[in-house]
Amino acid sequence: MTADTEGKRTPLYAVHCQLGARLIQFGGWEMPVSYQGIIEEHQAVRTHAGLFDVSHMGEIEIAGKDALAAVQRISSNDASRLQVGQAHYSALTTFDGTFVDDLLVYRMAPNHFMLVVNASNIAKDYAWISAQIKEVGEAAAVDSSSRYALIAIQGPAALGVLQPLCTTELAEIKYYWFTHGEVANARALISRTGYTGEDGFEIFVPPNMADRVWQALLESGRSADVIPCGLGARDTLRLEAAMRLYGNDIDETTTPLEADLGWIVGWKKDDFIGADAVRRQKASGVQRQIVGFEMIDRGIARHGYDVYLGEARAGTVTSGTLTPYLQKAIGMAYLPIERTASDTEFDVDIRGRRARARVVPMPFYKRQK
Repeated sequence: MTADTEGKRTPLYAVHCQLGARLIQFGGWEMPVSYQGIIEEHQAVRTHAGLFDVSHMGEIEIAGKDALAAVQRISSNDASRLQVGQAHYSALTTFDGTFVDDLLVYRMAPNHFMLVVNASNIAKDYAWISAQIKEVGEAAAVDSSSRYALIAIQGPAALGVLQPLCTTELAEIKYYWFTHGEVANARALISRTGYTGEDGFEIFVPPNMADRVWQALLESGRSADVIPCGLGARDTLRLEAAMRLYGNDIDETTTPLEADLGWIVGWKKDDFIGADAVRRQKASGVQRQIVGFEMIDRGIARHGYDVYLGEARAGTVTSGTLTPYLQKAIGMAYLPIERTASDTEFDVDIRGRRARARVVPMPFYKRQK
């Protein structure tokens, strides 16, 4: 890779190289797509646990007397309902009610929030947030991405692997809650969140501690067959769990309602950017909506493949793969609202060949609790 094509590197870049990871460019970063192989890594997360470097994600912090009002203005979900130590999924919305980005909102203190945003959108999101909160009052936004490395341990064995390294009782942390403590003697924010459909934790640590924490997790997980996992498995895992991917399934042309994410809109909260547009759409009804589908005919529907209803092109596949765990060719696509019911059939153009697909409920995979 030449200097001209090199991306940014996380604090764990040297570790990935030592482990023989296959590296790719993603969101401006040089990231591991796989180590042993996507199938093996996907199965590890579903059956025991996998370890991910997600330090490329961005962290934007908002603090000040009017921090809550600032977060309420820029994001769709109702942050006033968050307690300190709690997080939720939300959207940064445009004035048209579409996605600037999707994000997690962490309430660090009554007047201090941390927003975790997508790697490719950090600069865009920070500029948008900074501009929009000027009208609110006493609140400041800081791009604090360089202060954090982010490591995820995901899978049914995650708690058992992480607990011996922690000062905190992990079982007491509820889903989408977080706490502060130590992991392998590194100060950490430990969040019971993830992007795989499995139980697990995301661990924010100082960048200079990332190597220590990563190695300690691999060592602690040795008896549980924990392995490092790349972005390839992260993508197939999130698709089985029907989690939307910005740039594929959601973007500045789609609204939360069209993405079937109406639950991340605080319908009872005061005004937020795009609220009028989203409320009008709810009142009038969406014209199209995302659906999950399985292939009936042989073939794998990939991102960007055209979707047809009869002879009319109806859209494109937004995400698609052959899932390692379910062993099914699945995907997501937007269809006219009248054609979104389960068992509705349509065609996907797979390299010039029409293959039949069927709408199915999402998520495709749901873990046993």
